Amino acid sequence: MPPGDFVNSTDACAKVFDPKSLAVHVRSLLFSSAILCTFSTIADAEPVLSDLHLDVVPRTAEEAKWIARATLPTTDFSSSEPFEANSGGAATIPALGNTNAFSQPSGNMGTERALDFKVGKGIFDKLWVPAPAPDLVSDGLGPLYNARSCQSCHLKDGRGHPPESPEDSAVSLFMRISVPGGAGVKEIEDYIATAPDPVYGDQIQDFSIPDHVAEAQPQVTYTEKVVELSGGEMASLRVPAYRLRDFGYGPKAPDAMLSPRIAPQMIGLGLLSAIPAVDILARADPRDVDGDGISGRAQIVLSRRYGVPMLGRFGHKAEKPSILEQSAAAFASDMGISTPLFPAGYGACTQAQAACRAAPDGNAPRQDNAEIGEDGLALVTFYASNLAVPARRDVDDPIVLQGKQVFYRTGCTACHTPKHVTHRLNDRPEQNFQLIWPYTDMLLHDMGPALADHRHEL
Repeated sequence: MPPGDFVNSTDACAKVFDPKSLAVHVRSLLFSSAILCTFSTIADAEPVLSDLHLDVVPRTAEEAKWIARATLPTTDFSSSEPFEANSGGAATIPALGNTNAFSQPSGNMGTERALDFKVGKGIFDKLWVPAPAPDLVSDGLGPLYNARSCQSCHLKDGRGHPPESPEDSAVSLFMRISVPGGAGVKEIEDYIATAPDPVYGDQIQDFSIPDHVAEAQPQVTYTEKVVELSGGEMASLRVPAYRLRDFGYGPKAPDAMLSPRIAPQMIGLGLLSAIPAVDILARADPRDVDGDGISGRAQIVLSRRYGVPMLGRFGHKAEKPSILEQSAAAFASDMGISTPLFPAGYGACTQAQAACRAAPDGNAPRQDNAEIGEDGLALVTFYASNLAVPARRDVDDPIVLQGKQVFYRTGCTACHTPKHVTHRLNDRPEQNFQLIWPYTDMLLHDMGPALADHRHEL
């Protein structure tokens, strides 16, 4: 295979992804929903495929055969498939009709581990305060931040929303920012480099602790766009426009690129993290070789924890390889809370914000010289990994089955892969070898110019 080529068929992937190969070609992507991508060659793909964040038990040949049968797309729409109601496998819980529907632990969790879940939830819900404070386990907020707790953005562990009007809260919206250029990543060739804004870094923090100034305020305005549907009906869509106002530290860079982010719902993340990387990469078809009009691309990122390329899974553009790294990055950027992965006590303050960097912090030796130590970060990760998926309802309703048939026959499953089977895992019984129904291929897709933000990731 010439450098840069990518394998698109499952059989070919199985050959080229053999860790014994001298050279393995993996496609890496920096994607903005417009066509902003690059192809990369990684000399050794074993770290990418070995899922270093998991303690994996290799599948047997018999298990592989069962998985191949269990994940075949159905052709029978007369009734639901076996276990289809259990979207999260054995970790599924009954659907609740209240505001706590997304805040329940995995349905197959034992009592002892449920205690860790509750402690993790306590940290997830905790309101942080500026340092120094009498409550030493809760100080260290900011100095710049977007929210005082994880729960503030992921309210009831659900999805946030953009502000409906200038008077509406923007707490679950924040803006990424970067400029073109910057240093490359030697482990990923042809990396599309970007750099933080010289003054504002890589994320705009719209709040600050007392005696400090917030960076800027995001603002969303809407215009109405009328479109004609295929049946002749007319629909009115709202087209958002995003900007920043009230800059606290001078203008942003002239070539700064902005990307709005809304807090996603939290359920099922542990199950998504347990899907084998090789299964995800086998579905990638960035050049649409099979001609189905779908060009899913894998995001390959440099893991901050392991220092090697890994498959990106979490974040709007799959910029983080694990829930732990996603959580640590959110603590640092969203709340200014340091962890062993992001040890700076001043959080996201840049070199241009000297007073911010000089502010007191809550780093402490008893917390691994951070504001939340390894144990606390692990508990939050455990909580985020075990927010249960509610059961699907009405899977045998004739109208639902008719909709499913349309969904399959119109090609929606080319991106929205219905079924996966998770790894066998030594230390995560809730996610161990589960047939799940997430309806995603875990790849990145070009959603067209109308949805592009024209900002390279990472």
